Amino acid sequence: MPPLNYFEVECSDRRGGEAYKRIAADVLQDLDLIKVIEKLHIFIDPKVPIFVAAGTIRHLPRQVRLHDFANINVQEGKAVLDISDETYLAPLLTLLWVRFGKEHVEQPDRFTIVLPAEGFQKENIEDLVVADPSASIHQDVIYALQYIAPEGFKVRRQYVKSTKFYYVASEDTLPEDVVETLVAEKFALMGVSL
Repeated sequence: MPPLNYFEVECSDRRGGEAYKRIAADVLQDLDLIKVIEKLHIFIDPKVPIFVAAGTIRHLPRQVRLHDFANINVQEGKAVLDISDETYLAPLLTLLWVRFGKEHVEQPDRFTIVLPAEGFQKENIEDLVVADPSASIHQDVIYALQYIAPEGFKVRRQYVKSTKFYYVASEDTLPEDVVETLVAEKFALMGVSL
């Protein structure tokens, strides 16, 4: 498992900072995010009090499209989808029911779906996005940061977009300019701009 390229915990209390580094490492390891997160900088100031975590994600998996796991054969009066991997079958069926109506989507077996050829265009459905694994990765990162943040820090701000994320928590309301300044500083320490 590749280690993070950058991992720092910045805290005015040295022992507290070391403890948080162990906590963060354990949580990331337990949630299997070590291979996902590339850089992470955590800043804790118990006097303010504030917790800031900023980082980058190593790479995001690509969206899963219909043509990735199914062949589409247009026949007389129908289109037959031959499913090679049923991992994404449930979300595919949901999308097809919305698009064609549940009564027009047949599933004679778990590897075959039959659609009416009327109004069907192969080109329009081949690139249908069936799943986006990056959404669950973003949720997992925020979930991990909620565990790492100090107990009782209920005022939160979070941001996840593409490969960058941050999570700010405090006991008190945080002015927007303070959050933006602190987050930008932490990204700069990692050599990343927000």
